[in-house]
Amino acid sequence: MSTTTSEGHSERPGRIMAGEAAEQPAVLRRILAEGAPRIRATAAAIAERKPRFVLLTARGTSDNAALYAKYLLEIRLGLPCGLTSMSTTTAYGAKPNLTDVLVITVSQSGGSPDLVASTRAAREAGAITLAVTNNPDSPLAAVSEYHVDVLAGPEKALPATKTYTASLLSLYLLVEGLRGGDGGRAHVLPGLAEEILARGDEVRRLAARYRFAERMVITSRGYGYPTAKEAALKLMETSYIPALSYSGADLLHGPLAMVDNISPVIAVVTDGRGGEALQPVLDRLRGRGADLFVVGPKPQVEAASAGFVLPTEGVAEEVQPILEILPLQLLAYEVTIARGQDPDAPRALAKVTETR
Repeated sequence: MSTTTSEGHSERPGRIMAGEAAEQPAVLRRILAEGAPRIRATAAAIAERKPRFVLLTARGTSDNAALYAKYLLEIRLGLPCGLTSMSTTTAYGAKPNLTDVLVITVSQSGGSPDLVASTRAAREAGAITLAVTNNPDSPLAAVSEYHVDVLAGPEKALPATKTYTASLLSLYLLVEGLRGGDGGRAHVLPGLAEEILARGDEVRRLAARYRFAERMVITSRGYGYPTAKEAALKLMETSYIPALSYSGADLLHGPLAMVDNISPVIAVVTDGRGGEALQPVLDRLRGRGADLFVVGPKPQVEAASAGFVLPTEGVAEEVQPILEILPLQLLAYEVTIARGQDPDAPRALAKVTETR
């Protein structure tokens, strides 16, 4: 994925998505330098109120970021978490008792009416409300008691790239702040992100392998599962390839039957307990002769049909998702270009989805 601005190349389809994806190392550095102190202060204020459990509210890409936060909150803090069903309040008018419940609403734009209405209802029901957005002047930020700005800067491409990784890092720092930590494990991320994004030619060669794919299956476990869901969403919204995402455990409970040697399977193998839990799934996939593409540590990639080696040595498992998604963003971009489509302008999509 190139960001060259020569006159000819600047008109290449997907140039906006390419440029914004390339900004991600700088965005991560900005969050660590400028956003982290404010996030820690917000986390400290919330921690003093001792929330009894957490509800996470989001749509689309932000929903995958919220799922990542669910893993962090349950594993790192031991707080029970759930993903909300907004229609229970917006369509059915339910009025749950949310006293002392932390409701975190994640949204790039902060403008979707159902997110705003759901958050307002949660606050009226006694919840501690926190908005995590890329727009501090948004309606969502206005109705929430607390706000975290992910500092990604304007994002014009319809497929979200930098706002996703910015949301992940901001949520990681929030959870670390809630537990009294400083988030020091994240400081390696900007440099490693640069290394990964510099390997665009490698991804382009891999994309040629999947140009004519009619469907894909994407799987992972643990912290990598939100990455699998986000990668599937990116492939579907840019290249229109039906991409089905499953937890590795769920894949074995039936959907494995549809796996063959034609439809590619992408496995996100986190270097840690999630990757260990995924190992039996990888063994079953290889046993079925699957065209297995692995994003993860070198030994796992070498045992697959193809893959992308992630520089995860010494990187904490809980922050690896911020790196894992990068080659998959590039893959979605390159597959779309190879299929003669423009990833900047997916059909039937708008930047702010007006769900109610």
